[in-house]
Amino acid sequence: MSERDALQGLLRRSRHALPEDLPGMARWAARQLGADDMVLYLVDHDQRQLLPLSGPDVPRREALSIEGTLAGRAFSMLRPVGGPVDDGARLWLPLLNGPERMGVAEVVAAAAVPDSEVAAFEAVASLLTEMVITRSHYSDTIEQVRRREPMRLPAEMLRSQLPPLTFSTGNLIISGILEPCYDVGGDAFDYAVNGDTAHLALFDAVGHGSSGGMRAVILASLALAAYRNARRGGFDLVETYHHIDTAVREHDRRGLITGVLAELDQRTGRLRAISAGHPGGLVLRHGRVVTVLPTPTALPVALGDRRPPVVVEEALEPGDDVLFYTDGIIEARSADGERFGTERLVDFTVRALADGLPLPETARRLVHAILAYQDDQLQDDATVLMVRFLGPTTGRG
Repeated sequence: MSERDALQGLLRRSRHALPEDLPGMARWAARQLGADDMVLYLVDHDQRQLLPLSGPDVPRREALSIEGTLAGRAFSMLRPVGGPVDDGARLWLPLLNGPERMGVAEVVAAAAVPDSEVAAFEAVASLLTEMVITRSHYSDTIEQVRRREPMRLPAEMLRSQLPPLTFSTGNLIISGILEPCYDVGGDAFDYAVNGDTAHLALFDAVGHGSSGGMRAVILASLALAAYRNARRGGFDLVETYHHIDTAVREHDRRGLITGVLAELDQRTGRLRAISAGHPGGLVLRHGRVVTVLPTPTALPVALGDRRPPVVVEEALEPGDDVLFYTDGIIEARSADGERFGTERLVDFTVRALADGLPLPETARRLVHAILAYQDDQLQDDATVLMVRFLGPTTGRG
């Protein structure tokens, strides 16, 4: 059967398919393309393991580590990875929605899949990824597979409001990550691309952990809603800051949120930002920091009526990376009390970028480095939002 027939067959089956049906559909499609089998794995929320999506008659599989496995390499590098095994060969394919990584597919074959046929399996994996995402909107099955421990209520509330971790227009890539996964405090990020403008926001509401988390999450949720309301209303950056500030102050006069609001013009590379009592962010070019964005340029949210904000501008060049982060990154402490600090943050980011890693992988490894530095015991949320400006000539193909 041809690639076209396999894809059309999947589409026909997808009309009434439940999440539990996807493993069987993957097996069917693999066999139409000449392979013996296909098994789907979903990435857990910590982005440390790949967890099998089970179903009727699906071969039993164990969870796989992202570190040190061929499956993990396909996930990390966003490309197919193949290799021989005792009973034949395996082809590992990332499950991608654009650059957003949902997991991997394991193609089981008697012999290595020829290079000329890999694209057909990639097309099937891409369609299956779309089905994973759409089914997760009306079923809990996908979400339950991705959880390795119970999620606390504040995290349940906040994570449902975040955008996809990664998005690309062809002119830029945006990638964010928030830790811890199951008991967040008041960190949140958001973005949207409207025409030539990418809108970016990072918030850090006061309060974290189980005791202060709920109030902080409510404040962060309010900031997210007010930000989107202003953005969709066509407000400029200063108006957006005041809109969020007013909304939070009217709800909770003692509430306090630091954050960054930014806009990036995809045509010109012009970055405009307001730092509301928050680290301004870093601009990296050719493996080094070229700009530390000024901070603060405005008072934290809920104090914005006391002083007008200042918008700073930076001209980005194609290939530049912008790193926004919350203070849980630089204030992380080791067992002997030493801060992670901005210098370590810069050093790690520069080394990760020098390795040529995809942007979402750089963000993943950065946050995991913060966790490892304090023995996986975060004192505060650790959140990064990274943007890579590719340039106006890259195109959207």
